[in-house]
Amino acid sequence: MKTHPPPAQTAAKAPSRPLVGVSSCLLGAPVRYNGGHSRSRFLTDELDRHVNWLPVCPEAEIGLGVPRPTLRLRRRDGEDRVVSSKDGTDVSEELAGIADQHLSQLRRLDGYVLKNKSPSCGLFALPVFDEDGNRVDGKGRGAFARRLTELLPSLPVEEQGRLSDAVLREQFAQRVFAHARLRELWESPWRPRDLVDLHSRHKLQLMSHSPDGYRETGRIVARAGTADREETVAAYTEAFHRAMAVLPSRGRHVNALQHAFGMLSSLLDDARRHDLLEAIEDYRREQVPLSVPVALLRHHCAAEDVAWARDQTYLRPYPDDLRLRHSVSV
Repeated sequence: MKTHPPPAQTAAKAPSRPLVGVSSCLLGAPVRYNGGHSRSRFLTDELDRHVNWLPVCPEAEIGLGVPRPTLRLRRRDGEDRVVSSKDGTDVSEELAGIADQHLSQLRRLDGYVLKNKSPSCGLFALPVFDEDGNRVDGKGRGAFARRLTELLPSLPVEEQGRLSDAVLREQFAQRVFAHARLRELWESPWRPRDLVDLHSRHKLQLMSHSPDGYRETGRIVARAGTADREETVAAYTEAFHRAMAVLPSRGRHVNALQHAFGMLSSLLDDARRHDLLEAIEDYRREQVPLSVPVALLRHHCAAEDVAWARDQTYLRPYPDDLRLRHSVSV
């Protein structure tokens, strides 16, 4: 497993480096069926600076060798099975079993990136064939990917191919770093006030994803001082990750931006208030990326020492040099 020195701390306490599972070929390992790799530049050149990796190649780990015959999904008795294109050998159970073998490590993960179009790791839209080789479905899922998501339903999981989409890439990064912050809290000797602090720092971020999710997690926090500790952990974890899994909308982003503006407005003169409101409106009209009003908010919160808004994870959900909010589409 690759390790890195700890990152520098920012004004708000930074989480430890997230641990992210990944299909080995995406980091450049030559383990694909043809002896090649599928190195992802986003993973190796950008995200690599901020996370530790747990690389896994299920096909190599069950001993299929490199190179090897291709695999495909075949529907047998109503069930999708992974079989060899050479002789029809069924390796579904072996591939799924790799997730169980790694379970102790997988439970420590903050995210997972899977190789798309892979009969072992593909997450979405894999072709499924019948016994005669005719395509019968286009909604298959790889055997390892299926087992991974069964074992860890709240884990942020994404396919390599979908990370080329600016919205999905930004969403995945948000979820990974939020997952790391919450995991780090649960791994500490936390007190109810620590959960209150984490929830407060994530207020705008949760609101931008799911206002209902923010209210649900808030109710759990309110009971944390009297509720069973393990029940609080389970309930908050499930509700938090369910809320974060909702894609933010432009309208919810505008609502979060205006909420932050409201905390800051009385400290600004008319010119700065106007500039900030104009930037938020320009974002609403899809004329500037989200990074523009966020940068202004961060600047003014720091200048006026507005601790509540300055420490909001919404304003810095992941390291700045990932540059994920510069697309107008986000």
